[in-house]
Amino acid sequence: MSETLRDRLRALPAFADTLPIFDPTTTPARADELFLQWLDDAIERGVAHPHACTLSTAGPTGHVTARTLILKDLVHGQWVFAGARSTRKGIDLAANPSAALTFYWPELGRQVRVTGDVEELPSDVAAADWAARPAVTEPHNPDWAAWALQPTEVEFWQARHDRQHVRHWYRSEG
Repeated sequence: MSETLRDRLRALPAFADTLPIFDPTTTPARADELFLQWLDDAIERGVAHPHACTLSTAGPTGHVTARTLILKDLVHGQWVFAGARSTRKGIDLAANPSAALTFYWPELGRQVRVTGDVEELPSDVAAADWAARPAVTEPHNPDWAAWALQPTEVEFWQARHDRQHVRHWYRSEG
């Protein structure tokens, strides 16, 4: 009998041999504080591109799309990212200013999911981000925007080998 794709996928390891322990009873009061702890841990452990995340949006038709981008900042509880208004991301956010960011650090068996409302930030924020990009040849890009996601929910997920994964949620009031 030949090996099926399902068999091949099941044979792959799900998580690293050693995973961090996560005790939700010791978490800080704010989601952004815990995220920064986890991000610092990922950086210290050498996780590649720990600031990369998947942005999921739904546009005018309601179809969901996702793409990977870089978190630009985390300021006053808002998760900042940037891109061109003319891309699918920009078009989706103009039509439906709600989104989700998902960070996944497989080496640590950790995932953070952030969902909420998105607002476009002032043009000076976008201009500063554009100017800070490596190898920028144009000093100004009027299509470039910066957005801030204000979370309504943040979920922290820690894998466990026994599959009793640990989840911890932060939800905004109202």
